Amino acid sequence: MTQNVDHPAPVRRRPWRIAIPLIGVLILAAAWSGFWFYAASRAATAIAGWRDREALGGRIHTCGAQQIGGYPFRIEVRCIDATTDFPTLDPPLRLAARDSLIVAQAYDPTLLIGEFNGPLTLAQAGHPISMQANWSLARASVRGTAAAPERVSVVIDKPEFARISRGAMETVATATHVELHGRVAAGTVNDNPAIEIALQFAGASAPALHPALARPSDGEVSAVLFGLKDFAPKPWSARWRELAAAGGRIEIAQARLAQGDILAVGAGSLALTPAGRLDGQINLTVAGLDRLVGLLGIDQMVAQYLARQGGGTSMDKIASGLDRILPGLRGAVRNNSGAIAAAGIAALGEPRDLEGRKAVSLPLRFSDGAIFLGPLPIGRAPPLF
Repeated sequence: MTQNVDHPAPVRRRPWRIAIPLIGVLILAAAWSGFWFYAASRAATAIAGWRDREALGGRIHTCGAQQIGGYPFRIEVRCIDATTDFPTLDPPLRLAARDSLIVAQAYDPTLLIGEFNGPLTLAQAGHPISMQANWSLARASVRGTAAAPERVSVVIDKPEFARISRGAMETVATATHVELHGRVAAGTVNDNPAIEIALQFAGASAPALHPALARPSDGEVSAVLFGLKDFAPKPWSARWRELAAAGGRIEIAQARLAQGDILAVGAGSLALTPAGRLDGQINLTVAGLDRLVGLLGIDQMVAQYLARQGGGTSMDKIASGLDRILPGLRGAVRNNSGAIAAAGIAALGEPRDLEGRKAVSLPLRFSDGAIFLGPLPIGRAPPLF
């Protein structure tokens, strides 16, 4: 006996339903591509705007060749044979680097991140190279637009600076890490901006500049610049003149330097005279001052100062009060003329405790560019314009 079985009719597939996801992907890809090219155009415009702003400040950036890429998520602008000219300086100077790469995310073209490949060379216009810098990594970031910049950061790993000496490169300064950050802390770019600046460095040394800088040092400085009418593009010499005319100042909120047994912290305020020289005071607290004064060569200045003040005063009499301030100085003064500088601390400073160490607090004064450690003249700062 045969049994009839009903079979369901075959389902008819609709090819257009299969194509819908593919069509959607293609539409999204086309839309994203359009957005990327729009963002790339905005990023290129932003970079051009920054170059125009820099040119108004006397810094002309050019590229031997420029390439744009990074699709689909980033915008990358590579500048090959990058140069920066300073035609307003006397003499005019030129910086030259192998290449630089400026990167922006497609969804945020107002944040620019730059990476730079060394070496970076410095030369007078039309003359051979006089200085050179190199590094393992150099990166900078800029937030905002050319018309309204908000903050700038520079980070460099293992920088090394050298100069031409007797036909060969001589290392001038090195460090393991350097950071510089700047932002508008109050006001606006166009109306009385207060510029906050933070500098940090580690393992920095510069034996070719001064014996006191031979050993590696770590440090940080945080300061705010008050007195600018605006932050329009202009040479820094013109900006310093503007700040001096407005009675502006540099408020140093915190400064810290550590080098071996020497530790110094300080804070204070500096202004500019009409001639562009520093004027003001930084209150220092120093541990290891006996070592610092020897490195800076202050010992001879102190000896001359004490001779003018006390004539025949014996070192034994001066040394009798030194252990109250820095234990061990009494014997050092008797046995080492270089340690005589610490004797002046009895009249200049006050004992303090700094991070668990015996220290001395004393003023570092700037008077029309002349630098004084208490009453002792120790040098002169060059004018800023």
